[in-house]
Amino acid sequence: MSSRSRGAGALVALVALFTAGYLAPYLLPTVVGRLSAGLGLTPAQAGLVGSVLLLGSSSAGFALAARGERVGPRRAARAGLLAMIVGYGSAAATGTVPLVVAGAVLGGLGSGTATAVAAAGIAGRPDPHRASSLGLLSVSATAGALYLTLPHLGSGHAPPLLAIACAAVLVWPVTGRLPGGTRADAGRKSSAGSVASVTGPLPYRRAGAVLAGGILCWSLAQNALWGVSGRIGTTQAGLSEVTVGAVFAAALGAGLAGVTAAGALGSRLGRAVPIGAGTVLIAGCVLLSSSAGDLVSFATGEILWNAFYPVVLSYLLGLAASLDPRGRWAVLVGSASSLGVACGPVTGSLLSEGAGYPGMGAVLCALLLLVAAPMTAVARHVSGRPLVPGSIRRRGGAPAAVLAGNASATPSLVPQVGAPEQPVAPIRVPVAAGRRRLTKSTFGLARPSDRG
Repeated sequence: MSSRSRGAGALVALVALFTAGYLAPYLLPTVVGRLSAGLGLTPAQAGLVGSVLLLGSSSAGFALAARGERVGPRRAARAGLLAMIVGYGSAAATGTVPLVVAGAVLGGLGSGTATAVAAAGIAGRPDPHRASSLGLLSVSATAGALYLTLPHLGSGHAPPLLAIACAAVLVWPVTGRLPGGTRADAGRKSSAGSVASVTGPLPYRRAGAVLAGGILCWSLAQNALWGVSGRIGTTQAGLSEVTVGAVFAAALGAGLAGVTAAGALGSRLGRAVPIGAGTVLIAGCVLLSSSAGDLVSFATGEILWNAFYPVVLSYLLGLAASLDPRGRWAVLVGSASSLGVACGPVTGSLLSEGAGYPGMGAVLCALLLLVAAPMTAVARHVSGRPLVPGSIRRRGGAPAAVLAGNASATPSLVPQVGAPEQPVAPIRVPVAAGRRRLTKSTFGLARPSDRG
C-alpha cells in the first residue's frame, strides 16, 4: 500500500472516529427530551443527566491529554468505542434511573476518548482545518439523518442511545487504519500526510489557556440553548415532535452547507474574522430562537444558528490544532469545549425555569458577545502561517526538513514543524556603476582571505 493510500485511510478513520465521538452532543436535545418523557424526570433532572453524560466525555479528554503519549491511537480509540457500546447500550436496555445514569457516564467516557484521539490525529494532519471540517460535515449529516428517523422508531429513551451505540459499532472496523504504536513510535515512523512528533514544552501557553476558557463559555452558551431547543419547539412554539425533528434536520442540513463553505473558503479570511463575526451572528440567532413563538421564528433561528455554529467551531478547532502539532492543545481545547457542553443542559434548564426561555436567551447572547473578543484576539495573535515540511524544503533544502522533524535537533537553531514562519526581509544590493542588471558573473565564491 502506498504512503498516499495510508494517509487517506488514516484520514477516513479520524473522520469516522470524530463522528462517533461528537454524535452524543449533537443528539443532546432528543436525548434530554426522551429522558424527561420516558423516565418521568423533570426538565432540570433530565438536563442534569445530559450534563453528567457530557461531563464524562470531557473528563476522558483531559485524562487522555495528560497520558496520551503512553497509549497508541488504535488502542485508545477501540477502548473508547467499546465504552460507548457497553455504556449507551446498557443505558438503553434499562428503565432504572441510576443504571441509566451509570451507562450514560460510561458512554460519555467513551465518546470523550474517541473525540480526543480524533482531535490529536487531526492536529497532526497537514491541513487540520480541512480535516476538522470533514469531521463536522460527517457528524452533521449523520445527526440530521437520525433526527428524521428517530421519531418513527418509537418513544422512550432507548432509540437515541442505541443509535449512538450502533455508530460506535460501525466505526470499529476502520480503527485498524490508525497507528498501532505509541505517540513516540509514531513520531519516528510518521507516514506521509502526517506531521512528525515534536518534543518540547507546551507552546503558546497563555494563548491556549485563553482559547480554552473562551471555548468553554462559548460551548456552554451553545448547548444551554441546544439542550432545551426541543422543549422550546414543543411548549413555547406549540409544535409536534415530528415537526421539531424536521426543523432540526433542516438546521443540520444548513450546517452541512456551512461546513462545506468553510472548507472551500479555507484560510482566505484568516481565522479572526470567521471566529469573531461568526460568534456575533450566533448570539443574534440564539436570541431569536429562544424567543420563538411559532414555526417560522423557531425554524429561522435554529436553521441560521446551526448554519453558523459548525463554521465557527471548525475554525476554533483548526486554531487549537495550529498551536501545537503534537495535538496537545487540540485535545485540551476540545476537552474544555466538552466541559462547556456538559454544563450546557443543566444551565439551560435552570435559566429557563428561572427566567423563561427569552430571559435565558438574553443571558446566553450576552455571554457569547463577551467571549467573542478574547477568542478573536487569540486568532489574531497566532495567525502566522504554519511552517510545514514543504516550506522548509523550499528555504533550506532536504537536510533542513529532516532536522526540523527530528526530535533531537536543537529547537533554538532549527525551525520546527508547526512553528510560526519567520518573515523574510528584502536586502538591497548595490549595483556598480555601468552595470544595468545583475548576472551570475557578478558574484563569486566566498573564500577565506589571505592575511600576512
